[in-house]
Amino acid sequence: MITIETLVFNHWQENTYILYDETGEAVLIDCGVFFKEEGKRLIDFLELKKIKLVKQLNTHLHIDHVLGNQFAKDQFNLLTQAHKDDEFLLAEAPNYGLRLGLENVVEPPALGKLIKDGDVITFGNAELKVLHIPGHSPGHVVFYNEAQKFVIAGDVLFRESIGRTDLPYGNYEQLLEGIKNKLLVLDDDVDVYPGHGPATTIGHERSNNLFLKGLS
Repeated sequence: MITIETLVFNHWQENTYILYDETGEAVLIDCGVFFKEEGKRLIDFLELKKIKLVKQLNTHLHIDHVLGNQFAKDQFNLLTQAHKDDEFLLAEAPNYGLRLGLENVVEPPALGKLIKDGDVITFGNAELKVLHIPGHSPGHVVFYNEAQKFVIAGDVLFRESIGRTDLPYGNYEQLLEGIKNKLLVLDDDVDVYPGHGPATTIGHERSNNLFLKGLS
């Protein structure tokens, strides 16, 4: 049984997820740690629950989702796994930070492993299937657990909204096509855990998300 913990970090109020099961093994998804106290909060949570991080994953490599990748390498000896089509974004992080007034953004570590559509990531007794859904960024993926019916959606799908496509390398039509073919084929009771804001369900978005009208 997977337990999902959400920790909200950095200027963008980014959702960092810790998934763990009864074995005590855990994965860290989209580590957004930026401030010292945020790192302490993450470590304190792991110690409180007596769980061990065994893998680090990224839905995509925009700055708000990778600010803690160096922290994860230093503290847990973990390099993130992400899609190759977003790899180039790592080098852009420091300059992007400077444009936003953040002077101490370091280039995140190189990827530890490339993942692709259809891959299955395991930890403890649990599995996450990789679904490649570009459009917000070229290499954006979501992580789907069929047994417990949830997706870690990153910035693809939000409660009654979708990911921005007006950023560099965004593609609105591509994003909608991916949502239609990869997410709206799932059952209505599948929970959706986005990169920002509250959780939702596929059914709620199918009925209430104006961006998705006519897609399903």
